[in-house]
Amino acid sequence: MTTQLSEPIDAWQAPPESRLRRLALGPAEDPRWARPALWAVLALATALYGWGLSEGGYANDFYSAAVKSGTQSWKAFFFGSLDAASFITVDKPPMALWVQEIFGRIMGFGTWSLLLPEAVMGVAAIAVVYATVRRAFGPVAGVIAALVMTLTPITVAINRDNNPDTLLVLLLALAAWACQRALESGRLRWLLASAFFVGCGFNTKMLQAYILLPALALVYLLFARGGLLRRIGHLLAAGVVLAVSSFWWLVIVDLIPASKRPYIGGSTDGTAWNLVIGYNGIGRITGNEGGGLGSGGKMPSGGRGRPGGGGMFSGQSGIGRMFNDIIGGQISWLLPLTALVLVAGLVLYWRRPRTDLARAALVMWGGWLALHFAVFSFASGIMHPYYTTAMAPAIAALTGIGAVELTRARRRGGAWPWILPLGVAATGAWAFVLLGRTPDWNPWLAWVIAGLTVVAVIGLLATRLGPGALARFGVLAAVAGLVAGLAGPAAFAVSAAGSHANGSNPTAGPNSGGMGFPRGMRGGMPGGGQLPAAIRERLAENGGFPGGGLPGGPPGGGSPGGEARGNAPGGRASDGQGGGPGQGGEASSQMISYLEKNQGGATWLVAVSNSQSAASVILQTGKPVISMFGFGGSDRAMTAQKLQELVKAGKLHYVMTGGGFGGRGGPGGGDSEVTSWVTKNCTAVKATEYGGSAQSTESSLYRCG
Repeated sequence: MTTQLSEPIDAWQAPPESRLRRLALGPAEDPRWARPALWAVLALATALYGWGLSEGGYANDFYSAAVKSGTQSWKAFFFGSLDAASFITVDKPPMALWVQEIFGRIMGFGTWSLLLPEAVMGVAAIAVVYATVRRAFGPVAGVIAALVMTLTPITVAINRDNNPDTLLVLLLALAAWACQRALESGRLRWLLASAFFVGCGFNTKMLQAYILLPALALVYLLFARGGLLRRIGHLLAAGVVLAVSSFWWLVIVDLIPASKRPYIGGSTDGTAWNLVIGYNGIGRITGNEGGGLGSGGKMPSGGRGRPGGGGMFSGQSGIGRMFNDIIGGQISWLLPLTALVLVAGLVLYWRRPRTDLARAALVMWGGWLALHFAVFSFASGIMHPYYTTAMAPAIAALTGIGAVELTRARRRGGAWPWILPLGVAATGAWAFVLLGRTPDWNPWLAWVIAGLTVVAVIGLLATRLGPGALARFGVLAAVAGLVAGLAGPAAFAVSAAGSHANGSNPTAGPNSGGMGFPRGMRGGMPGGGQLPAAIRERLAENGGFPGGGLPGGPPGGGSPGGEARGNAPGGRASDGQGGGPGQGGEASSQMISYLEKNQGGATWLVAVSNSQSAASVILQTGKPVISMFGFGGSDRAMTAQKLQELVKAGKLHYVMTGGGFGGRGGPGGGDSEVTSWVTKNCTAVKATEYGGSAQSTESSLYRCG
């Protein structure tokens, strides 16, 4: 049993000559195997996150185009603009983009510089979780926590992608680490650091970063050193730091006149504040994002909603969402065990002193998991499976804590020797159920896990009979239990590492090949059903999902068995495959070449209906492209008057209509005034002018001014 120090030694407080040794070999009080074990886990994580990383193209084109633009323009860098000329931003704050853009400015923009920081941040988050768990529960718990987080399937998938969640998880892990340091030291600076990290998380993914706040604040209020008034004062000071670190970018952006800044993508009025409280805020819970995808998972009949948020991507909201066919295999493998660990741990630590670090850490990790579980389960708005990677640090920490503390609790007698075998049995049984949902994918694995679970449970029960031959089963039982618990998620994790992530909806494990949905969502609905005919027809009318395509088809809207359009590094959209209404509104390579030759002195190469189409052209040409109606064609970024002004000033010569998506993009939608102005005041460019056929089905291209 590792003796906990009342005042843990900080590696950075050690003499300079010993710092490197402590980082490499670990503190002297740790067993010699602990730090090499950590390095081995981090090496495994590096392999899983970095293997063939640059071969999957630009991952999420939407964010990748913004990164490319940010490497070309400091204005685009600051605002998080989709295009280098800053007409419209992406629908998130820019902090995650800043990390990638800094790498891109140093290394040059490309798939490697784009995705390398994601892998680095993913590995760093594991190291932070290890350090946090180890300080309260020792190196064994820390190493197990690090291994569990490394092998969490959805975490592997998202760390090979360029969505903002990887940075968010790292920042939240740092916030928990700093909060725990504040608990054990009583020093205000650590609590302020925790608040600062949460504020940075806000500038990464807005209100999702705040899900953790109640747990951190409650733990400090209840368990920190000092009197009640002192703790309340510290929390108020941390609140000031949180507010400043959260809202500085938002305030600066909204103070700049609208004519001097880009339209804030995802908002209804072009302000960052509206983005916070609407599309990226309360709307994610209620389903009324005010311009975002969601509306409770229902297809809107009109207005600004977009089809199918939470229900389409993650199944219906409710207590069982984390265990359904879509999300279950991504994150839920160890959820039954962690629930048991949390309850048992609270019983074990109930009578400890108020400032006991272990109890405080258990409540912190348990609060992290419970809050995220509740929000993700019952959210009616957009809910992608990869959001659940934010639960991985808590699941990993509680698993490591449970492995150590429940083993020690067996010595107490009574019912305690039964708790760990019960947890192992529940974990193995749930893994068997999850793998049974994909019977054609490595069918032997479920039976191996079942066998190992039986061995582990029998071994753990045998050890309670006392010393002797039966007690020797303890080591074998522990190893069998660990392998049984991690074999399923490890298989899914390896699957994610060996495939190219779907940039817009990355998942791990067996995949149906459509939009990155797991096998349980073939055709776009849980359980393998098809989307209702009315929804599929409406999607087809409006260009499918952003970037093209319907559930059950390949990403990017390509034909079955074909390549996704515009996804290869430096590639171009397929000739003749640009969409009109119903095909995503993408331009062919012939059209793009024509636009480049005829851009002249215009600021923007072309204006298109939505950000996915714009991102494809930006990545192919490196030139600014206007997304008139944002990610899904529902933003009010372009008006007929604004378009007229751009054309009159010579900043825009070409407009491509069609390919709309959602309430504003479809026929008769809110963009009709823009389309009407274009058709009346601009000249249609015949497909034959840029090498296309007279029968081309591409979106209509117009020359204006």
